[in-house]
Amino acid sequence: MSFAEEDSEDDLPPGWEERVTVDGSVYYANHLTKNTQWTHPRTGRKKKVAGSLPFGWERVVSPSGKVVYVNHEDESTTFTDPRLAFAIEEKEHIHDFRQRFDASSTALAILVGQDLSGKTAIITGANAGIGFETARSLAKHGCSIVFACRSLVAAEEAIDRIRKNERLTVADNCLAIHLDLGSLASVVQFANTIKSKFKQIDMLILNAGVFGLPYTRTLDGLETTFQVNHLSQFYLTLLLDPLLVPGSRVVVVSSESHRFATLTLNNLTSLSLSPEAQSHYWDMRAYNNSKLCNVLFARQLSKKLQNRGISVASLHPGNMVCTNISRNWWLYKLLFTIVRPFTKSLQQAAATTVYCATAPELTGVTGVYFNNCFPCKESDTAQNDEMATLLWNISVAMIRQILGDHAPGLENQEISNDY
Repeated sequence: MSFAEEDSEDDLPPGWEERVTVDGSVYYANHLTKNTQWTHPRTGRKKKVAGSLPFGWERVVSPSGKVVYVNHEDESTTFTDPRLAFAIEEKEHIHDFRQRFDASSTALAILVGQDLSGKTAIITGANAGIGFETARSLAKHGCSIVFACRSLVAAEEAIDRIRKNERLTVADNCLAIHLDLGSLASVVQFANTIKSKFKQIDMLILNAGVFGLPYTRTLDGLETTFQVNHLSQFYLTLLLDPLLVPGSRVVVVSSESHRFATLTLNNLTSLSLSPEAQSHYWDMRAYNNSKLCNVLFARQLSKKLQNRGISVASLHPGNMVCTNISRNWWLYKLLFTIVRPFTKSLQQAAATTVYCATAPELTGVTGVYFNNCFPCKESDTAQNDEMATLLWNISVAMIRQILGDHAPGLENQEISNDY
């Protein structure tokens, strides 16, 4: 994968002006020669902008015939098409793009200029922490959000916070639906509810996760961290697959902790099909392994969906971000509190998720792991296609073992019996 250099040559020479057509094509006018051209006079590259105006803007023709652009959030006006501020260079290769954001960028900064009206996003664990900031930021730009949460009370309270704190009535497009990732039956029920309410999903953001849990088992008899962080969200994706359309994006929130996983081809089967016995259990190892499963799942899913024009990405949101994820042990709470001044804010932690879900330059990019809004090389184990395939097969087998051979969503999942 190659990356272009930083933007330092994009300033126009004296006498030049950047303009845009109604359909979003950028062109350049030379006031000295009275000529126009489609390519940037310095870089020689072409640019495009989104066909629609940024969320909250309107194009108005004045009585004198002049075109004026109105920002209805603050009622400011300008004669310059606001889309120009967010023009994206046309790429020669799909994986060539410049780094526009970094670790200090916020989710709202990622979304500046974007209009997500008419888009639908499902976000697991959207009631708090990074998931809430992801939901709030997308909703603020017109996106309809499904809060997929175990506690409907907490989800409704989160939506109410959006309703009270945002000027625009963004909360009107927010919907809370119960989803308990500790129960495969709940996953099926949630998926059926989604299918009855929506015809397509534009963004499926698998954000929910648990950390630092003592050894516990779910209603399905599986180790909780593995099922909540991986298996149930794996199954949710398969169930919602019919609603994914060309241009949809699946975003899997993983962690740099995946680099410390202990899973191998030799122990993956026994570890997953027979979760670690309580006497050998360590919460950090369980978490690290589940985060490796996230990256492996995203890798395999991207291969299965790439011919349908559906993009898949996995990502690291930030190190030890201060959220409720550390609530399960006082020592973790203390550690997260101590490092809080040196870690990302929730808005910064949500940035890479929002970037993967919405960035125009990522159209067609799939199977990539991101950190700080930029592609990052995952661990060697996470790049192992044999591991990814094995994990997929094991996951399907576990679901069938619990729900039966005719479990919904698995009709086309053919796996061998010798894994």
